[in-house]
Formats: sequence, structure tokens, C-alpha cells
Amino acid sequence: MRSATTLVLLALCTCAQAAPDTDPRSGLIIDEGWVYANAHCGACHSYALVTAQRGDADFWLNTIRWMQRTQKLWEIPQDQETALIAYLARNYNEDDWGRRPLLPPSLLPSHASESPSAPQPE
Repeated sequence: MRSATTLVLLALCTCAQAAPDTDPRSGLIIDEGWVYANAHCGACHSYALVTAQRGDADFWLNTIRWMQRTQKLWEIPQDQETALIAYLARNYNEDDWGRRPLLPPSLLPSHASESPSAPQPE
């Protein structure tokens, strides 16, 4: 009986440690640099768009550059950008993907113009 109680307590402690604190308003993980994600990311779109993405530092840097190039995202001060990218790569990285992995290109459908057309009624 004592070992069963120990196992239950151990399981409870493990679960409690696994869930990071999140900001109740944004849903962002509270960690060093989260204030920059809160300020810069949430100014233009839903925080859910951030939390649904996963990638390494290069992915997040490229995403920021794309938004600056095409979506009119302002220039982020270098120290804030560095902290923001580190935060995103640490908390929303490829290793912590809550969904299935992305399909490899070989499994993706062909371009629409290359796919066969739908059968036409006779």
C-alpha cells in the first residue's frame, strides 16, 4: 500500500512540473522574454497563431522577417528581437509539437495544375 501511495504522489509531482505557467489573457507560456511576444505578436494577430506554430530559432527569425517584408511588421529593437526569438524557440519549438509532424514533400499532393481534373458528367 505504501509503494502505491508513493507512485501516486510521484505521478502527481511529475504532472505538476510538466505544465508551464501561462498568461491567462494571452495563453503564452510565462518565461524569460515572454513580454516581447506579448507586446509584438499580439499587437497584430491572435496569440493562438503564435502558440500553434513550432520551430527553431531560424524558423522564428524567418517568420519575423517575412512579416516585416510582407505584413508591415515594424523593426523590433535588436535586444528585444534576440530575446523574443530565444523565447519562441525555447517554448514553441519543433521538439514540443502537440500535433502530428508535418508531412514530407513526397507525401504532399501535386500542384493543382498538375493534378488530374475531376470527371465531367456525360
